[in-house]
Amino acid sequence: MKVLVTGGAGFIGSHVVDALIEEGHSVAVVDDLSSGKREHVNRHATLYELDIRSPDLDQVLAQERPEMVNHHAAQVDVRHSVADPVFDADVNILGSLNLLECAREHGVRKFIYASTGGAVYGEPIYLPCDENHPLNPVCPYGVSKLAVEHYLYLYSLSYGLEYTILRYPNVYGPRQDPSGEGGVVAIFARQMVHEEQVVINGSGEQERDFIYVDDIVRASMLSVDRGQGQVYNLGGGAGVPINELFAKMKEMTGYASEPVHGPPKLGETFRIYLDAGKAREELGWEPVVGLEEGLKRAIESFRDAP
Repeated sequence: MKVLVTGGAGFIGSHVVDALIEEGHSVAVVDDLSSGKREHVNRHATLYELDIRSPDLDQVLAQERPEMVNHHAAQVDVRHSVADPVFDADVNILGSLNLLECAREHGVRKFIYASTGGAVYGEPIYLPCDENHPLNPVCPYGVSKLAVEHYLYLYSLSYGLEYTILRYPNVYGPRQDPSGEGGVVAIFARQMVHEEQVVINGSGEQERDFIYVDDIVRASMLSVDRGQGQVYNLGGGAGVPINELFAKMKEMTGYASEPVHGPPKLGETFRIYLDAGKAREELGWEPVVGLEEGLKRAIESFRDAP
């Protein structure tokens, strides 16, 4: 099958590209390389260096004629979305609409969308959040990602586009950029292996659901032929406090210093973790890489990085 992966030079998207090619699919990548890296793109994939907002996107789909789109390209920084909500909406909503229109025009059958479980629910009423939890995002990023979920429902209803929505937790692993789209694991790992000062934003008591990138990729692959018209949380069902994460990584790396606490990040949910029971029942998915093993792999990848 021919697949178009947006954001395929980025952290998660590049791993998805690798998995698709390993399973024998033909893959084209659209990425403007604003945060993705050319060297992360599988050599068997065709790379189009292009912004998803570009009118030239239509030409790419006309040429490639993909049967499926796996959409990872996005503005993913919560703080940036708070500082510049217009830019966030421009990329995440209008860019995605441009992609959807191109998909409709050129006969795409299936659309897999990387959404966020960490931002669409807002401050949880109950934990872990399942897919029935109220959707009240507290940052523009969460609003923009949720808006595209609604557009997917509309395009399915109006044009027959099949889709599966995957709401990601805090994903970590090799290729994550600690200076760009990086999550806390990538940031801590880089700082610890280089003996730099670790800064924890806020009290460190905030909790997140950490899932290793290989498990996220497996969910994406399972969605190729399953989950039509469905939304799935991906997560482990339990939160890990940031202070606890720091302690684990400090022990693993032999980091000698204590953290410094900075101000909390505006727009970020304090405590969030996800119930993935629906994904387990309908996709046959559950995380298999435990936090200890995943952190070990992530840390080693930063030790090996230049």
